[in-house]
Amino acid sequence: MASLPVYGWRFAPEGLATFRQLRALGLRPGGQPVVAQLERLRRRRGPLIAYLYRVDQAKPVRPMTPAKRAALAKANTARQVCPECGRDAGYRIPASLGMCVPCADAPTPLAS
Repeated sequence: MASLPVYGWRFAPEGLATFRQLRALGLRPGGQPVVAQLERLRRRRGPLIAYLYRVDQAKPVRPMTPAKRAALAKANTARQVCPECGRDAGYRIPASLGMCVPCADAPTPLAS
């Protein structure tokens, strides 16, 4: 089994890019295999790893369809509605709270 070439952080050769770098260029991997990987060493944990793709084989990002755009807008709107009070918070509800900030900060009634 052949292993992937490993490059240090910022030492990848020209013509290779990570998924995010491809996306910034308006491209996607397009089904091509990973050709190499980057490693960024960290002190207390394992290395960060990013996979590299060939830029010359990348394909353009598919345009968003009206149906997909509508579904995404609906999902983003649903993330703004507080499940406790049912109001639109005007921001994305934090998953750590599970409700809007006023509901999370409200004092809980004492059980008698």
